[in-house]
Amino acid sequence: MIRIGQGYDVHRLVEGRELWICGIKLEHTHGLLGHSDADVAIHALCDAILGSLSLKDIGYHFPDTDPKFKGADSKRLLAEVCRMVRERGWEIGNTDITIMAEAPKFKPHIDEMRMKLAEVMNVDVDVVSVKATTTEGLGFTGRREGIAASAVALVYRDA
Repeated sequence: MIRIGQGYDVHRLVEGRELWICGIKLEHTHGLLGHSDADVAIHALCDAILGSLSLKDIGYHFPDTDPKFKGADSKRLLAEVCRMVRERGWEIGNTDITIMAEAPKFKPHIDEMRMKLAEVMNVDVDVVSVKATTTEGLGFTGRREGIAASAVALVYRDA
């Protein structure tokens, strides 16, 4: 049996914050604003995985109104989401993330991102896809006001 989920997240770029994407810190002039470390790609991935099993969304499980998640490392949130999936008898089949941003350049970091996510999810790296694209200067990502990410996840279990 297989199930598929989809996730999407957006965070505003601001000065004075670190930029965390797919569990790694990137050098950049701006970082993402959020209650946690604001790792937009991991947040979209968590929503995709949770959605595959109709387990609501990341905000339900890790609300930004709860002080214990202030500054939280999103890798911890992803690990907890994967634990919840496995606790229900499911396994991660594959994941695919698309990051939408004008800057920084992601291509040099894609392999490290994939390895970090695979490590956190306890899966083989070949089931983790990370891609990045610009929006050709259009919209809030094109104006460099924020970064968006979308993700899909397939989970499976023996029938």
